Amino acid sequence: MKNKKSSSIAILAIFIALMIVIQVISQLVYSVWPFPIVPTLLHIPVIIGSITLGAKRGAILGLVMGLISVINSTILTLPSSFMFSPLQPIPGTNHGSLWALIVAIVPRILVGVFPAYIYKLSKNRFGIGLAAFIGTATNTILVLSFIFLFFHGVTNQTFGVFLTSIITGNSIAEVFIAIVLTVAIVPTLFKTVGTHK
Repeated sequence: MKNKKSSSIAILAIFIALMIVIQVISQLVYSVWPFPIVPTLLHIPVIIGSITLGAKRGAILGLVMGLISVINSTILTLPSSFMFSPLQPIPGTNHGSLWALIVAIVPRILVGVFPAYIYKLSKNRFGIGLAAFIGTATNTILVLSFIFLFFHGVTNQTFGVFLTSIITGNSIAEVFIAIVLTVAIVPTLFKTVGTHK
């Protein structure tokens, strides 16, 4: 029992390290990326971890993803940084908003929770793909919904623009990449390390 717990913690640590590496590499690559579509990749380890490690550990990975988003938005000042970091001032003011923590963290925790339960409904490749789709959609829809809810006065975003922003090239690319990688990786993980739920 103790060995299983230690092994589970080690695997969780590997997932977290992988997320940090993906974040650093994607920042470097996207700084010279010539294409208009810039898909988020950080949610993929969270989804894979949720399916293979369970909802509790998936939630931890989702929390890490959210904290990475807060740290990244605090360090790098971009037009959208104030939506993800309370330390970035809202345009036209000299203060940030604590709602940014909700935007950055809550959807990401749920990205680590939902796939585990979706996979339990159908423990096969279809279930894995569906879990990847739901996890990615959770990230996209909840982040954009919270931005609309908390910051639409700042962004001047109408409901029509909000709905359009949910279905973009980025969103489609993120769903496709997440499904392909998750379906390819999860069965291999189950064979090599088993389940640690």
